[in-house]
Amino acid sequence: MLIIGASRGIGLGLVDVHFRAGWTVDATTRDGSPPIGHPDIATHCLDVRDRDQLGALISNLGAPVDRIIHNAGILRAPRSDLMEVNAEAPIRVVEALLDARRLSPDGIIAIMTSQMGSRRGRSGSLGDYGESKSVLNDEFRKRSGRWREAGAVAVVIHPGWVRTDMGGRGAAIGVSESVEGILEVLDSLTVDDHGSFLTWDGRVHPW
Repeated sequence: MLIIGASRGIGLGLVDVHFRAGWTVDATTRDGSPPIGHPDIATHCLDVRDRDQLGALISNLGAPVDRIIHNAGILRAPRSDLMEVNAEAPIRVVEALLDARRLSPDGIIAIMTSQMGSRRGRSGSLGDYGESKSVLNDEFRKRSGRWREAGAVAVVIHPGWVRTDMGGRGAAIGVSESVEGILEVLDSLTVDDHGSFLTWDGRVHPW
C-alpha cells in the first residue's frame, strides 16, 4: 500500500496502524525521511506540487499496490497554496497513479478531506481551508465514475477533529482512535461504497 503524506499526525498514524496490521507500506514525505519509528519501510520524496517527484515516485513504486491513501494537506497558507495542495494535488496524484497502473484491480483509493468541505447546511464563507476541501470534494465527485472504470474503489474520508499540529490540542479525538477507525472503514469497503464521503467511524457524511 502507499500512504502519501506520512511524516506526522494522521499520516504517521496510518503508517503505524497498517504496519501493525501486516501491510507492506510505501510512504512519502516531503524530504524523503522515513516516518518516525519506521526506518526500514520504503520511503519516497514527494512534494505533491512537484511533477518531477511524482514521476519518480511512479517509476520507483514498482508493482501495483492494493491501497492508496492521500493524506497530504496544509491548513494555514495563502489561498493559492491551499488550493494547489489540498484541492488540485490529490486529484493529480491519484490520476497519475491510475494512468500508470499503480493500483491493483479493485484496489482502494482514500483521500483525506474534512467536514469543513461540506457545503450542505452552511451559511457564509467556509474560509479558504474549507473551500479548498469543498473544491476537492467537487472534483472527486466529477471524476469518481472514471476512476471506477479504471478499476478503483475510491472514497473521501473525514478523519475527525484530531489532536495533531493541524487539529490542535483541544480536538475531540486522538490520532490512534482516528486511524484505527479509518482502517476499519477501509477494510470493510465494497464496490457499493465507491464515490462516498465517509467519516473515520464509518458514517456517510453529507456533501
